[in-house]
Amino acid sequence: MALKVPTTAHLATTEKASFLRILTYAGAIVAFLIGSGFATGQEILQYFTAYGYWGVFGTGLLVLVLMTYVAVEFFTVGQAKKFERPSLIFHYYCGKHLGTFFDFFSILFVFLSFTVMVAGAGAVFEEHYGLSRYAGGIGLAVVVGISVWFGLKSLVDVIGKIGPVIVVVAIALGLLGIFRNPEGIAAGNALLPALELTQASTNWFMSGLSYVGFSMLWLAAFLTALGKTARNRKEAAAGGMIGAIVFSVACIVVGLGLLANIAKVGGTEIPMLVLANDVSPVLAAGVSVMVLTGIYTTAVPLLWTVSSRFFADKTPRFKYLTIALAVAGTVIGLVLPFSQMVNIVYVINGYVGILLLVLMLVKTGTRLIRRQSR
Repeated sequence: MALKVPTTAHLATTEKASFLRILTYAGAIVAFLIGSGFATGQEILQYFTAYGYWGVFGTGLLVLVLMTYVAVEFFTVGQAKKFERPSLIFHYYCGKHLGTFFDFFSILFVFLSFTVMVAGAGAVFEEHYGLSRYAGGIGLAVVVGISVWFGLKSLVDVIGKIGPVIVVVAIALGLLGIFRNPEGIAAGNALLPALELTQASTNWFMSGLSYVGFSMLWLAAFLTALGKTARNRKEAAAGGMIGAIVFSVACIVVGLGLLANIAKVGGTEIPMLVLANDVSPVLAAGVSVMVLTGIYTTAVPLLWTVSSRFFADKTPRFKYLTIALAVAGTVIGLVLPFSQMVNIVYVINGYVGILLLVLMLVKTGTRLIRRQSR
């Protein structure tokens, strides 16, 4: 095969990493991961805070390391391979047969995750605003459906800029929860056994693996598609790394904030709103908007991922399928309570994601060995 030598003009457009684009990519990752689970606090409560100190710091550090690896891998492989279909990332790591399984399983999981977003919007409307959860769920589905209609590029531009803002607010709220009641962290840790909170797993370590596992099934196709738009490996790797680190640190801070106030937030559907309302009803009103925005920024790429698996972005069939999926997701998402949806959908799929993580590590290790032997 003849080697193509890039021209000077080509090098100028591909070798320079844009700091703004790196931040936009990082913001898109953060916004995607925030979702209804993180933004409401329910996800952090079940995966981190429910295990006390080990959950907040042990799970937090495990997630920090593994999520960074996963995000950088998906981004850089997407940039290098430029797959015709983003879902081919599963075939790259898992081979033909297991890759096909993960391809279809992840699509089912991503769609079910969209239904969790619908349930989360419904819970905010019901618990905070005192309105019908059907209004919240249907309203979210309509806005998300319209957004996905316009395609991937517009999605990245929008959610990449919203995500960092939401994370800053979430971290500030977590810090407020800590500073307003610093002695509550130790008291909350001692109180946990008596509260019988819903946990994602039997121990903090498996909870962390499960958390990364379900996040991977979310991120795989979306980050592979984003990586394809990166101009070089450095841009892709930096965007993935910064996004994963910022999100993981946010998880730890929010987890501590919830632990410091566990007597108040334990058993609630929207723990973050309880924290905010404890400071000021005005702050709670603002945070409720942030929660809904966080749900939106995750629901949009989730729905896009499912539609793009079957039809090309922005084509008529893509748009019609998007509408159909939004309707179906709304119906399913308004059947079960939000906290149950988080525990069932995320936890089951998290364990399947662990298998993908193992296969990725094997693939990465094999790749590094081959490079060193050359």
